[in-house]
Amino acid sequence: MVDNEQPQDLDVVQRLDEVRDALSELSRVLDQEEELGRVLQRGVDQLTRAIPGAEMASVSVLRGDTAETVAASSERVWGVDSDQYAIGEGPGLEAARGGEIVRVSVEQATERWPEFARSARAAGVASYLSCPLIIDEKFAGALNLYSTQPHGFGDLDEALLRLYVTAATAAIANARRYAEARRLAEHLARALESRAVVDQASGVLMARRGISAEEAFSELSRESQNTNTKLREIAARIVQGARRAQ
Repeated sequence: MVDNEQPQDLDVVQRLDEVRDALSELSRVLDQEEELGRVLQRGVDQLTRAIPGAEMASVSVLRGDTAETVAASSERVWGVDSDQYAIGEGPGLEAARGGEIVRVSVEQATERWPEFARSARAAGVASYLSCPLIIDEKFAGALNLYSTQPHGFGDLDEALLRLYVTAATAAIANARRYAEARRLAEHLARALESRAVVDQASGVLMARRGISAEEAFSELSRESQNTNTKLREIAARIVQGARRAQ
């Protein structure tokens, strides 16, 4: 039996298998509650394994008029990205701002972004592939791939990156929802803790002075305003004093 699969076909199959495995791992992230930073770091680490030409990867995030790298696969990437942000132009910024994928060799980038090209070349980067990463109006950025090869990325790499970014946006959105829910839970916990201390302090005042709950709370509030001290701190001191007196 003759094997009709050509080497190029085998390479495509291998790449698809690698991306499939990366997407399977990412799907498990969707069922977990992880911080956004961990999700993004997991993403760049996966991409350097899933896309053979991607020797390095990073995630750029726009914050108003500024940009920053929030995850990277190596220290060298931080330097390349930082130089791009300082210059104010480059493929990663163009992808994040324009919402279109950017695939370019450093030689091709020389005319469009000469300063970026010099910086990338000095860092040993020869090819660049960046895909916009847009979650909502508060989160926009780009997922960037780097190669030391002049023609490190082709049509297949671009298609695979688009596929991965589509899945990654769901993981990022999930991580942001988790972070927001955790912050809310922390705020509620602190509020409940404060309320409990205030209630205890009111009880102490009611017992000491034979006053109502409303009068006790009013007294605590006046003390807080007169001394410019948080109500919880006033209440905590009264409760601690009552415990020491026992």
